[in-house]
Amino acid sequence: MEEQKIQKTELKKACVNCGAELKYKPGTTSISCEYCGYEETISIKESGFEELELHPYLQEMGALRHSEEISMLHCKNCGADQHVEENYKSLHCVYCGQPLVIEDAYRENWILPGAVLPFQIDKKQSFAIFKNWVKRLWFAPNNLKKAALDPQFTKGLYLPYWTFDAQLHASYTGQRGEYYYETRRVRNANGKIVTQRVRKTRWYPASGEVSGFVDDTLIKASHQKTGRIPGKIAYWDLKKLQPFSSGFLSGFVTEKYTIPLKDGHLHSKEVARGIADTWCRRDIGGDTQRVSSMDMKLSEETFKHILLPVYVSAYRYNGKEYNFFINGENGRISGTRPYSFWKIFFAVLFGLIVIGVIVFLSKK
Repeated sequence: MEEQKIQKTELKKACVNCGAELKYKPGTTSISCEYCGYEETISIKESGFEELELHPYLQEMGALRHSEEISMLHCKNCGADQHVEENYKSLHCVYCGQPLVIEDAYRENWILPGAVLPFQIDKKQSFAIFKNWVKRLWFAPNNLKKAALDPQFTKGLYLPYWTFDAQLHASYTGQRGEYYYETRRVRNANGKIVTQRVRKTRWYPASGEVSGFVDDTLIKASHQKTGRIPGKIAYWDLKKLQPFSSGFLSGFVTEKYTIPLKDGHLHSKEVARGIADTWCRRDIGGDTQRVSSMDMKLSEETFKHILLPVYVSAYRYNGKEYNFFINGENGRISGTRPYSFWKIFFAVLFGLIVIGVIVFLSKK
């Protein structure tokens, strides 16, 4: 039966020496035992990534061999869907820190990831990055340091993304603008007559065709509420992608995509249209351009479901939720932060006292 061919990414591998779970070692292609140091090399397909034809999947005709069944937990507090490893008795949501219980797990299919960008920094390095970031924060509550450095609040998370490839062809009509300058005499604010150089534009009709390959258009595949992965850290070097192997997921949480392939494809077409517009303007040339019409067509479309790494720390202060994020590939950090009312109050009070002393001494 086809169902028997479905891969199980949550099945863990035990250490041959002591029986403990082997976990992925960031920055390598190995899984290792935290207790005895035993290591194994992750088996990676020599054929590289497999690009899947887009339209059969959009028509719900994708082959079962490209899908798998995994265990998922849905966070009732923030709505995140997370892949659960079977050895967990309970865990906390990587985004909001609320408890998730294994008995609430359900099973569902997903499109098998075609590639994964493995973590390049480990949890210890992420702690050092958090610590340095916290040190630079003004008026932060003292509890913030504890939250940023406590391992139970920090999780390594693989985020789902879609990538789309396509051959792009577009025909366009528009105008090419060329600048020229005229000198004219005007009266300035002081009533004097002065010369002024004015830029103008001559427009010429333009039309043509452009074509090329659009590679790895990256589209997020999960709905993220306010406070989720900040755009400033959402940059990964996709040249480091590895063909998918469940070994890279060992010891980490995986978020399932919640944005369907169809919606991701629609977003990618918007991105492709922006690329086509840029190509058309470059083809028109001149100093400035107008594109009045453009007919864009995409062909030979393929896609991949890929997983990208981040570290997430969830923290609650005075009933409000805060998140801190570190890019698991390059170490970039971003997050929201609370302010200490009392630190600000005493800082303002101290400032007023200093000003008062200065004023008092100046009157002597």
